[in-house]
Amino acid sequence: MGKTYAGARLRRLREERRLSQAELARVLAISPSYLNQMEHDSRPLTVPVLLRLTEAFGVDPGFFSERDTGRVLAGLREALADDLATARVSPGDLSELVSRLPSVAAVLLDLGRRNQELTEQLAEAAEGRADATPPTAPRSPHEEIREFFYRRQNYLHDADTAAEELAGALGIRPGEVLRALSARLTEQHGVRIAADSDRLHRYDPAARVLHLSARLRPGQQAFRMATQLALLEYDDELSRLASQDHEEGSASWSLARIGVANYFAAALILPYRAFHGAAEELRYDIERLTDRFGLGYETVCHRLSTLQRPRLRGVPFSFVRVDRAGNLSKRQSATGFHFSRAGGTCPLWNVYEAFAAPGRIHVQIAAMPDGQRHLWTARTVTRHRGGWGEPGKTFAIGLGCEIRHAGRLVYSDGLDLDNASAATPIGMGCRICERVDCPQRAVPPLGRPLAIDERSSTFVPYPVADGPR
Repeated sequence: MGKTYAGARLRRLREERRLSQAELARVLAISPSYLNQMEHDSRPLTVPVLLRLTEAFGVDPGFFSERDTGRVLAGLREALADDLATARVSPGDLSELVSRLPSVAAVLLDLGRRNQELTEQLAEAAEGRADATPPTAPRSPHEEIREFFYRRQNYLHDADTAAEELAGALGIRPGEVLRALSARLTEQHGVRIAADSDRLHRYDPAARVLHLSARLRPGQQAFRMATQLALLEYDDELSRLASQDHEEGSASWSLARIGVANYFAAALILPYRAFHGAAEELRYDIERLTDRFGLGYETVCHRLSTLQRPRLRGVPFSFVRVDRAGNLSKRQSATGFHFSRAGGTCPLWNVYEAFAAPGRIHVQIAAMPDGQRHLWTARTVTRHRGGWGEPGKTFAIGLGCEIRHAGRLVYSDGLDLDNASAATPIGMGCRICERVDCPQRAVPPLGRPLAIDERSSTFVPYPVADGPR
């Protein structure tokens, strides 16, 4: 086991908990001077200290690992693409910055993204486009909501525990969810349920009627009912959580309220302890979990990606929903997995293979350019209104975890988890991927001079001057 130097992360954790060095040293049963040396990377974090930190603060030991810097590093490569291309900074400079000063790297990442957006908006304005966004426009509200959940590792403790307490009070259990939710809405709030909506759902506060589409399956009905219950019973809490990151009344604030209400709904119909226990018992077999709880594949996968309660953690998953064209409509992660914000995703990723065999779970061990490996499962889900000739929607749902957790999943059975060469090499998107020898590359690699020779051609579409031919 290599030595772990993570002084900046340790210092940030202490400052976030508003502890002095002396107070934290007391918790860790070490001297303040020893803690000071670890915070300045003069000494590595020892295993006993890591275990005490995990117990005291509920953080995964991977919080202090350099492997979890991959997402920020990939984001910096994407945001500073032009600077890399002109060699103003090197990949090594960015790696050291992310490792040594993660907070500074996060600020630089945010500034780089803002600069990219302003440059694009100014270019559109200069071209005279009538629909050009004003140069001062921020990131899209939906992108801000994804970051809202990422910063919280896709886990909202207060909402999760409140939903679990309510589930216990209502007697929520498989097979009785609809009855329990309907009774609560009617008896506590005077809300009547009507299956007559031309939308998925619509709530009429004046008439106290929750209109649901008659085409919703029982699990989908339960989710909409649970979401409305969250809005009725936890309105102040939803606003408080949304206001932590967004200005009240803004579009991002409203989306955050909806996002937290949806989170609450999933935690209500799939209470944490019961669902976590079943997931561990069934070794995260998604289809058996859908059968046990009577809910859809996507709902179960999404809930699995939120099992990060301190001292009762599940496998830390990344969750993604993608369409045939490669558009990521959902991406959330309890880990450091990076999803590219521009330039698409990797065509070698098995989420795209799922469309070739709909309804079957595809399993892949994928290796990122930094050597980190993940186990990914992917399967399609289809939604439609149900009428003849009406178009439907098909998505691939991907759920992945780091290879160190793969043994806890039934999908690892029969796989050689220790053989790095058995992994499929993927990247975060061609624009920022470091794999110069990939035959699927769609754009040239950043910061690498191309080998252009009119007398020869290669299997690699963009050969670099010092790379493989």
